[in-house]
Amino acid sequence: MASSTTASPSSSKVLLGDIITTTNGVPSNYIRPVSERPNLTQVQSSQDSSIPLIDLKELDGPNHSKLIKQIGHACQYDGFFQVRNHGVPEIVIEKMLQVGKDFFKLPESERMKCYSDDTSKTTRLSTSFNVTNEKTANWRDFLRLHCYPLEDYIDEWPTNPSSFRSDVPEYCTSIRALTLKLLGAISESLGLKRDYIEMVLSNHGQHMAVNYYPPCPEPELTYGLPGHTDPNAITVLLQDDVPGLQVLKDGKWIAVQPIPNTFIINIGDQIQAISNDKYKSVLHRAVVNCDKERFSVPTFCCPSKEAVIGPASQLVDNEHPSLYKEFTYAEYFGKFWNQKLGTESTLDIFKTTPNDCQNRRGII
Repeated sequence: MASSTTASPSSSKVLLGDIITTTNGVPSNYIRPVSERPNLTQVQSSQDSSIPLIDLKELDGPNHSKLIKQIGHACQYDGFFQVRNHGVPEIVIEKMLQVGKDFFKLPESERMKCYSDDTSKTTRLSTSFNVTNEKTANWRDFLRLHCYPLEDYIDEWPTNPSSFRSDVPEYCTSIRALTLKLLGAISESLGLKRDYIEMVLSNHGQHMAVNYYPPCPEPELTYGLPGHTDPNAITVLLQDDVPGLQVLKDGKWIAVQPIPNTFIINIGDQIQAISNDKYKSVLHRAVVNCDKERFSVPTFCCPSKEAVIGPASQLVDNEHPSLYKEFTYAEYFGKFWNQKLGTESTLDIFKTTPNDCQNRRGII
């Protein structure tokens, strides 16, 4: 068992990036119980067991059907895949990462203008995950932004760094175009009409986060984020060149090595429900290291609050009964924020019971 050097958190500092400037070691409220620690020595490298890398260049070309099968296979057996030739210009990616880094280098007083622990706010800077109901904090600060429609939110965004309101919208617009392509491909891979998932999600939103994971003196004691699934439909993740993402595959944690100019795509809980469990929303986590800070920018494609989610009728029959009750995304998301990350599955709340299945079949 690793020895730990504990430190008391500073009462005057809120953000992790500021707390670590006033203390040595890992503050006590960040240290996980021994049974909940990441056990980093047991992690495999993705070089040994990689998640699929899919080239989207031919998505609209003669190899369209082949790519749809590749995407479907990845969604069914991995829940994660990487994409290249995705259509997002490299300069747009570089500017997004740079402006995110520049934001977290701002003076504390400037950053704190954006701070809030109110999870309903559409633009907010915060720390950990949900500070209102956590006993153990996560080694992360983050800036959360709603970003579609842009005109509804951009006036809430930071004005410092000065390029923030020009660089980030350009990135958001490019990612939305990629997201719509992916939703169509995933629909097709399920044997549904290309626009099926997009229509189910209704007037779907787009949220993003800029995650900052500072160096940690004893990374084996804590997490950037513990194992969790994503509550949305799909997530498009941009990483810098510092490893930190790990994916659970066949009961083992796999460290995903960053590949320049690619995105990591993962299936969220809503696609798992729509697919009637054919596609998997997979546990993943963020770990930290003692040498380098890490930045990541996940973009979340979310159903509208009023969207009704449930298994597609085309995927339900006597051999494949419906595994989920219908629910609105507002119902789901409310329960998600009331749970503790990494300890409970929100999607399980909406699973059908044997009586539900019998009712649907007309047995009772």
